[in-house]
Amino acid sequence: MVQQKEKWMKIEIVLHPDLSDALSNFLMEIGAQGVSQERGELQNGSGFQEDVFQETLKAYLPHDVRVDNRIDALEAYINDLMQLFPALPRPEWSTEWVVDADWGEAWKKYDPGMAFGTGQHPSTRMCLQAMEDLILQDRTARSWRVMDVGTGTGILGIAAAKLGAGKVVCVDIDKQAVEIAGENVRMNGVEDKVEVVHRDVETIHETFDLIVANLTAKMLIKLRPHIISLLRKGGVIVMSGIIEQNREDIEHHFFAEPFVVQRTITEKEWLCYVLTKEGYR
Repeated sequence: MVQQKEKWMKIEIVLHPDLSDALSNFLMEIGAQGVSQERGELQNGSGFQEDVFQETLKAYLPHDVRVDNRIDALEAYINDLMQLFPALPRPEWSTEWVVDADWGEAWKKYDPGMAFGTGQHPSTRMCLQAMEDLILQDRTARSWRVMDVGTGTGILGIAAAKLGAGKVVCVDIDKQAVEIAGENVRMNGVEDKVEVVHRDVETIHETFDLIVANLTAKMLIKLRPHIISLLRKGGVIVMSGIIEQNREDIEHHFFAEPFVVQRTITEKEWLCYVLTKEGYR
């Protein structure tokens, strides 16, 4: 049987290195099948000034009905970055369709699950830091129920289980993300604690002691009412994926009842908040 070749949209972005982390993370959030980074040197030819560096990001989006919306979201995000960093040159980007039967599998050989994050991004690192402090410092954590919203690779849910949480539910609406997360759960030997589900989080009505949401500011604000209903009294939410430009909007919506701010973590232009829902468990 002849294997059917898959069609991908290749995105190539040339940009200033200071924007690389933000755009790499965003590309993965909109479903890119991995992001590669290459650094190049621009010779200015003067002999007097330091050479200027630039980076090139390459990513692949699956050919499906959402690809146009993903491209529109990318353009809007770049516009937001330019408002946040007006002194930096605007990224230049291009797209093209490519056909390759084996590309998706070949990528996995280098980094399984890279399609949705590897834990190297600041927003993921800050979530991991916050979770470690919360779970290891609370003796009741072994009875905690944890939800990882928009789980992607499952890295945060897996970490919660390994840190000692009792039960973890990883939720994502992307079927491929769920498949990758499930594979990573098995690879890490935490199947007894971690359940990966392919659902919209707004269809879930259980309650949790800890919710981790590494999403965009827009999505966090949209989900706020439901997050409140999912958290037990005294429960904690760790949320990130937020850039400095969205700080005011996020704080306007979340720095209010029923939430109490416990901690704000920052790295570069990224923010992570730890909030408690008022009341007792």
